[in-house]
Amino acid sequence: MKVLDLFAGAGGLSEGFIRAGCEIVGHIEMDKNSCDTLITRMMYHSLLKKGALEDYKKYVIGEVDRDTLIEKHGLEKEKNSVICAEVGQKNYKELIRRVKKELNGEQVDIIVGGPPCQAYSHIGRARDERNMKWDHRKFLYRYYVEFLKALKPKVFVFENVPGLTSSGGGRYLAEMRRLMKRAGYTTDFRILNAADFGVPQNRKRIILVGWSNKSKLKKYPDFPTVSRNYKVNDFLGDLPNLRAGEGRILNKFSSKNRLLTKLGIVNRKMPILMDHVARPNTKRDLEIYKIALLAKRNGENIKYNELPKRLKTHKNEGGFFDRFKVVDGKAEGSHTVVAHIAKDGHFYIHPDAKQNRSLTVREAARLQTFPDDYKFEGTRGPQFRQIGNAVPPMLSTIIAKELVKHV
Repeated sequence: MKVLDLFAGAGGLSEGFIRAGCEIVGHIEMDKNSCDTLITRMMYHSLLKKGALEDYKKYVIGEVDRDTLIEKHGLEKEKNSVICAEVGQKNYKELIRRVKKELNGEQVDIIVGGPPCQAYSHIGRARDERNMKWDHRKFLYRYYVEFLKALKPKVFVFENVPGLTSSGGGRYLAEMRRLMKRAGYTTDFRILNAADFGVPQNRKRIILVGWSNKSKLKKYPDFPTVSRNYKVNDFLGDLPNLRAGEGRILNKFSSKNRLLTKLGIVNRKMPILMDHVARPNTKRDLEIYKIALLAKRNGENIKYNELPKRLKTHKNEGGFFDRFKVVDGKAEGSHTVVAHIAKDGHFYIHPDAKQNRSLTVREAARLQTFPDDYKFEGTRGPQFRQIGNAVPPMLSTIIAKELVKHV
């Protein structure tokens, strides 16, 4: 089945549909680093099918550049499937035309994706209500509908933050569904928690599904939840121990973790660990981390206004009490990994007090259930943003496998 991924980000949704046996005919994404990541991942899947994983390893470790790899294995189609562009009034028709050209007369079966969520999030609105009111991102769903009208998929998946239900008093969600109905689709939605589907993270998102009368779907799918006994620490414990400021971009690494191998996080054929580098921290930060970790042992989260005066740097002690938060290693799901992790790691302190640091890019990726062979392009900040904005592949795989039964 052919799938188009709109507002694709780093490809968390695409990854699930690829695992369900689908062909991704196109991604549209405006962020350059995310587009590079998407191209790299499409190359990975193609080289895996060709039995040429060794060449992917050479790219990862820098022995061969991307253009050489594309030319050697004829990966132009994979490269061209990624359109790096911001969707808007001036170009959406041209983008639709480009997708149709790539399809070469074939039909898109499924469209997936979700516009940037900051405009709908409670935190974004609370921080900047005046500017958010006129944020053009609130209306990007209108272009999503234009793709539905032009390409006529049988089914689509629209993903976003729960704040969409209350943003504008609910009028954005209501208008969105009206436009989708006019385009020929019945829609329904649920707020799903990724932790219920095996992801080691409490991450609630709206998953809105639409279907036309050409599909076999008659009601909202029953996405099967996952019963499990593993914890957050099971996703972190096999990685090399680091202190703040330590680590390397690339390491030889062979995990013997059977659970993570079974879940598809560890790839025994790729004994390379990428982006396991801890941020450097000031002595003040590390002292706060120790206090936060001690509080966590007692089942508490440290509040900023309770810190010793000598450790405080912010005058505003009345808002955002939880500026420093420890990842709960003993829980089935950590708190939500969001794009803010790109700014600092204070909200994502590693649960191991001996390491006394924040999460690395690879650890954040694991909490999102991205496999270790998933290469995020760009420097650390853009990598964290890509991970924080993504749909966990473990969740998207369950969604995809259920939906393809009804297309």
